[in-house]
Amino acid sequence: MDNLSDTLKKLKITAVDRTEDSLEGCLDCLLQALAQNNMETSEKIQGSGILQLFASLLIPQSSCTAKVANIIAEVAKNEFMRIPCVDAGLISPLVQLLTSKDQEVLLQTGRALGNICYDSHEGRSAVDQAGGAQIVIDHLRSLCSITDPANEKLLTVFCGMLMNYSNENDSLQAQLINMGVIPTLVKLLGIHCQNAALTEMCLVAFGNLAELESSKEQFASTNIAEELVKLFKKQIEHDKREMIFEVLAPLAENDAIKLQLVEAGLVECLLEIVQQKVDSDKEDDIAELKTASDLMVLLLLGDESMQKLFEGGKGNVFQRVLSWIPSNNHQLQLAGALAIANFARNDGNCIHMVDNGIVEKLMDLLDRHVEDGNVTVQHAALSALRNLAIPVVNKAKMLSAGVTEAVLKFLKSEMPPVQFKLLGTLRMLIDAQAEAAEQLGKNVKLVERLVEWCEAKDHAGVMGESNRLLSALIRHSKSKDVIKTIVQSGGIKHLVTMATSEHVIMQNEALVALALIAALELGTAEKDLESAKLVQILHRLLADERSAPEIKYNSMVLICALMGSESLHKEVQDLAFLDVVSKLRSHENKSVAQQASLTEQRLTVDS
Repeated sequence: MDNLSDTLKKLKITAVDRTEDSLEGCLDCLLQALAQNNMETSEKIQGSGILQLFASLLIPQSSCTAKVANIIAEVAKNEFMRIPCVDAGLISPLVQLLTSKDQEVLLQTGRALGNICYDSHEGRSAVDQAGGAQIVIDHLRSLCSITDPANEKLLTVFCGMLMNYSNENDSLQAQLINMGVIPTLVKLLGIHCQNAALTEMCLVAFGNLAELESSKEQFASTNIAEELVKLFKKQIEHDKREMIFEVLAPLAENDAIKLQLVEAGLVECLLEIVQQKVDSDKEDDIAELKTASDLMVLLLLGDESMQKLFEGGKGNVFQRVLSWIPSNNHQLQLAGALAIANFARNDGNCIHMVDNGIVEKLMDLLDRHVEDGNVTVQHAALSALRNLAIPVVNKAKMLSAGVTEAVLKFLKSEMPPVQFKLLGTLRMLIDAQAEAAEQLGKNVKLVERLVEWCEAKDHAGVMGESNRLLSALIRHSKSKDVIKTIVQSGGIKHLVTMATSEHVIMQNEALVALALIAALELGTAEKDLESAKLVQILHRLLADERSAPEIKYNSMVLICALMGSESLHKEVQDLAFLDVVSKLRSHENKSVAQQASLTEQRLTVDS
């Protein structure tokens, strides 16, 4: 280290005199010291004030330039040296060296800039201001097709530099995307797929850029899907495949890329992985099985890619996914159920699947998860059943297959995601199915649980779905017994609150249910309607200019129905409804205007 101090002193003198021979000796000595103990040598360099002198040594025509850049690259491996390198004014001369024709100078300059940018806001900022990124991208473009080892090493360094420059920085990543880095990197990957280091660097760069929404369109216009699938097929090592997965997942969020990946044959690769890993208990294999099956489900989220893989329900992929459901592997059960839920996104697919026995498979799966079951599997299987119940022709078939009974076994679940899907499935099943709605509406346990969930303030989804199912039980059954069960269980106040929901569809469902209650069982529900302040709420809905026409219409229908109750009638009179209603006679919506006239007559007669 004493020797190092002498070298640094000597370097100060020779740097000024520019005697190249002795300068080169000093630089070699520094590189040697850095190789032996980088951190300590870097501290000495910083303390000696020599960094500032390096700026003057970074000149294109000097034979020592590459060595100076190499020293900067080495010291910048230390976090504490990055800001001093920026403060010493090294960025601008380094960026100017990027125009050099000397390959070694370019290599060391790329390393130096890359290391200074690593995790350093100041370093990135300085390179950004000096315009370094564009020059590097231009180099990548012009050198892209040359496959000799020295050039591939340079390309790897330049890719690494751009990565360090933009890592976890959205605005710099967006800048690179605007400079057209994506097509260049995709081309690099295609040409240099035999070079492991360069391939890895491209993959990490893709992984970073793919997180940005603006990158997806650019990726979609390249042959990235084809290149990644080609690369994926060659990989045997878990780590390498993992890297490709990390790029595929964010890219596959884009529908156009989903389809490209399907067409490039990714699905076949994923199915093969599943088959290979399904019985393994190695940690890596379990992780890879999960990643592959999750990605499979993600590909099915695109309408075109999903339909292509469904192939009218006869496709190999659809059949293979179907075989996951009865498997003993929870991850595959989950992926299978989610895949079915994704296939069940149009009526044609849903009808075909129900006719071909998918409901029984899902019910068997749910049965295996009733006691201490896997919550994610429960949630996925219920999601699939809910989607399958949407087409009108499927409802009766699913009801007679016993889906309601299978679903009701989860009524005791304390998991909001399961509760939410359970409610949605039941609501879909009873839509326009009077008999099923009546049967469920008279089920006291169910109604009491719904009333309890209507108060689940922490889970807006569960609360909303519970209210909607309560209303649906009344609307589709039109049954006095159902209304009595709901009144006895304390459900009326929740339907009244639902009429004030911010969602018009929910307001409307509540008002229609309340009108049926008033028409069929007003005496039973009278006290609850009164204490829930229904009349005041209706007055507010009619007076509020923002209320939708159907809300105004149904509120007036309900007012008329309430007149049969003495106490509610009195409340209506006390609140001067006539003023509000008479204004609505000139409403632009004809139905509202007509109902306003009818309501006005009713109010006048009864006053």
